Amino acid sequence: METLKIGNVEIERCCALSPMASVADRAYRTICKEYGASLLTSEMVSAKGLCYSSTKTEELCSITEIERPYAIQLFGEEPYYMAKAVGIIKKYKPDLIDINMGCPVPKVVNPGGGSALMKTPELASDIVKAMCDVSDCPITVKIRAGWDDEHINAVEFAVKMEEAGAAAIAVHPRTRRQMYTGLSDWSIIRDVKQAVGVPVIGNGDVCDCFDAERMYRETGCDLISLARASNGRPWIFKEIRDYLEDGTLNYEPSVEERMNIMLRHVGLLVEFKGEDTGIREARKNVGWYFKGLRGASTFRQRAGALKSYDELKIMADEFIELDKNA
Repeated sequence: METLKIGNVEIERCCALSPMASVADRAYRTICKEYGASLLTSEMVSAKGLCYSSTKTEELCSITEIERPYAIQLFGEEPYYMAKAVGIIKKYKPDLIDINMGCPVPKVVNPGGGSALMKTPELASDIVKAMCDVSDCPITVKIRAGWDDEHINAVEFAVKMEEAGAAAIAVHPRTRRQMYTGLSDWSIIRDVKQAVGVPVIGNGDVCDCFDAERMYRETGCDLISLARASNGRPWIFKEIRDYLEDGTLNYEPSVEERMNIMLRHVGLLVEFKGEDTGIREARKNVGWYFKGLRGASTFRQRAGALKSYDELKIMADEFIELDKNA
């Protein structure tokens, strides 16, 4: 498979896993890596949280070697804290450090971080420069199309980030006002790619292998990434990889395979976080694994009250038997 380089980091030109708060934790990243994700990124990490010695925040930076190449994503709106956070996370030896300038949620945007930074390009540039000055690894930036339809500035903003030292730009071509609704405008990814010299990562509305090939072809981007399309479907990375390599179509696991993947995922959650926390956080993931399967509605309801890994194994066995007798 072809590769690209971000700084000195070599990455397969397949499909990356985008950061997802409260979803893309170490267990989930491990599963996605096992199915061929070519770049993994941490959940959003608060720069100020790191600077104020938050143990919970530091836990978000933990990495296993199987996850490489791996990026830690920081969010914040003050150059001082963003640069200081870079120094703190050096001990985790990330391959890349990504700056979140695309998150649309109020708790990130209201203080001036995330996609709000697209309204203050000079401040955003200062943040990139401050972080590049102290970083041992490449600094990348994730952006949106702009704040709203009247302020689409992804191209100019990306150029400014490259000038400040960003080694790659990831583009989610929805505005902040759109949040996660409506269609993303892939032409914005294409326009950014044509405007900058650093690698461009395209993101948004990649739901299967056909979308992946089309985004590469229509935008010319160097790498694609996806997030929500992988929820309960980590094998989507294998599907995309196989299709891009030799045209193999639609790997889709059997019900029994899907249940075993789910058990593997939740088993890792329990291993990394303990059973109480792991099972509580697994409930939404279990619901996603059952989504779309015939006869799954009752099992999805049961997932919302899941209390133990043994209970999940019983559910999986029951569903496999139900499928066999259908």
